[in-house]
Amino acid sequence: MPRFIILGPQGSGKGTHGGFIAELFNIPLISTGEIFRQEIRKGTELGKKVREYVEQGKLVPDEIVIEVLKKRISEDDCKRGFVLDGYPRTLPQAEALDKITSIDLVIYLDVTKETIIERLSGRRVCRQCGAIYHVKFIPPKQEGICDKCGGELYQRDDDKPEIIEERLKNFEAMTKPLLDYYESKGVLRRVDGNGERSEVDENIRKLLEREGFLQGS
Repeated sequence: MPRFIILGPQGSGKGTHGGFIAELFNIPLISTGEIFRQEIRKGTELGKKVREYVEQGKLVPDEIVIEVLKKRISEDDCKRGFVLDGYPRTLPQAEALDKITSIDLVIYLDVTKETIIERLSGRRVCRQCGAIYHVKFIPPKQEGICDKCGGELYQRDDDKPEIIEERLKNFEAMTKPLLDYYESKGVLRRVDGNGERSEVDENIRKLLEREGFLQGS
């Protein structure tokens, strides 16, 4: 039962490469952010609580996050294992996670600042349907117009280079103790995440073979 964590800064492709791992093992990819968004959409009690924090620009408290995670990983589809996408983010969250489950491998996507700025600053989002494009990697057929619904494409404020740099500094400060923690446990492995999607997936597959989670092809 492989239990993985995939970590990396914003723009490193955690969700994409986490999805690749989940498919390899036929296990769920779990994102606490996605769980919260679903609960908000459904209007559940948890969703209402989470919405209050989000609307005030605050982080959801760790005790709520860990309760949500505990409930999620106890579901049937996690009996064969799971991949946690971008959680934990801090040392206290990692210590709380250790109390509810053990982790077999933590994969950290090592991506340069230049790559992240190129990936994020080129991202464009449709105001109407939320579809995501990239000026270089996934350009729309018509500049500034969504292929799917004809809506206007815009650049989110937090995708502007100066904001990205600030977010990366915060990420590095918060994540270093977390990486040290998993390094000391012997479960942290770093993967070069700078290449094309297929290259990075192949790097991850080779790592999982070396670590004995996959049979070599």
